[in-house]
Amino acid sequence: MTVSASPDGMWSIGELAEQAGVTVKTVRFYSDRGLLPEATRSAGGHRRYGPEALDRLRLIRSLRTLDLPLPQVDRILAQEDAPGTTDALEGAVAGQLRELGTQLSSLRWREAALHLLRDCTPEERADRLRLIGAVDIPPSTDALARFWRHVLPARLPARLLSTLLEAAVPQLPADPTPSQVLVFARLHAVATDRRVVDINIRRLASRTPDEACRPAVLYEGLVEACALASADVRAQRPPHAGEALDCFVTAHAGLRNTRDTPAFRRQLSVQLGRLAHPLIDRYWQLVGELPSASRQPTIGAMDDWLRAALDAQVALGAGR
Repeated sequence: MTVSASPDGMWSIGELAEQAGVTVKTVRFYSDRGLLPEATRSAGGHRRYGPEALDRLRLIRSLRTLDLPLPQVDRILAQEDAPGTTDALEGAVAGQLRELGTQLSSLRWREAALHLLRDCTPEERADRLRLIGAVDIPPSTDALARFWRHVLPARLPARLLSTLLEAAVPQLPADPTPSQVLVFARLHAVATDRRVVDINIRRLASRTPDEACRPAVLYEGLVEACALASADVRAQRPPHAGEALDCFVTAHAGLRNTRDTPAFRRQLSVQLGRLAHPLIDRYWQLVGELPSASRQPTIGAMDDWLRAALDAQVALGAGR
């Protein structure tokens, strides 16, 4: 039923509520908060609304149906009163989509975690509860980034550090399986292990004077060496001598401002073997079990391939 406005073109609060299909209490609530200004008051002090109030009330209801908070609704209405300005609505919609995406991600991870606990044996449950309980939901890779910021040299250029972190910190699946939740929980446990204080890749230069040590040269070269080795690693070809290995050794030689010689390769093979750390090995093993590893070999896999190629060459006594 359509309620006609009174002869003066105004509606009472009850008439406006009926026209919009809401309660009088709802109209009063929005009016009291300044979202729905009254046009005038009757002689008896009752609120009166003009026809434009109906459109405004319907807009408020639509925005509130999208679960937008009242302050955002107020900003959107203010811009509605200023033609040509839509930033508030666009920003509010984008914000709601981000929040909804976070909520959906939380639900997917929580569901997968519950399946993980439901489907394990009683003996496994306590350990899995401990692992899952240490991870925020939805999960963040911040702990993994902090792990590598500790491990990597402090003097790397920002651009190079960003490249290394992007390669070392895996992307998390938006819709994880229970096994992927377990892998990430274990990865998080590695990244927050107290033994991380014992890891310092800068020990590669432990016998090199500070003025001769050039960590940026090392990591720039390692990035290039990994890129050269990636096709062989992806194709599962046996480690072998070639351009990738030469680049790998040259990078390590560049760290110490020395030359790539057969003697240096023998020394490097021994040194890299001594510097191996179980947490680093475990980290790359777990990263390899996440979906992102199927698209591109991990740095750990490529580093293992290059080190194996070096060890094989040294064992043959081929040198360079």
